[in-house]
Amino acid sequence: QVQLVESGGGLVQSGGSLRLSCVVSGLAFSLYAMSWYRQAPGKERELVAHFSSFGPNTVYADSVKGRFTISRDNAKNTVYLQMNSLKPEDTAVYYCKAARTSAIYWGQGTQVTVSS
Repeated sequence: QVQLVESGGGLVQSGGSLRLSCVVSGLAFSLYAMSWYRQAPGKERELVAHFSSFGPNTVYADSVKGRFTISRDNAKNTVYLQMNSLKPEDTAVYYCKAARTSAIYWGQGTQVTVSS
């Protein structure tokens, strides 16, 4: 059974930092591309950051470039999202996703709330 479990969300003041973690089980983690998405109330889910399964290839949404960093530890089956200089507009539920060809798995999400 595949499981993706996010943690690390919470309430933080504008300008603060949080580190999200997503622990994955039930699949060959190193073979999967890992991504973080977010969904704010009334908005569509959007890609925040992506880390490919081959080499240190990363992609970021323009809105988070220079503030967020995605990383992965294949030995721990874990993907991280370090979020610095947080803004109220970063408030959303953050989800991690594992993808390989047609196989896609999502976590349950973790709430991030940034107060002004």
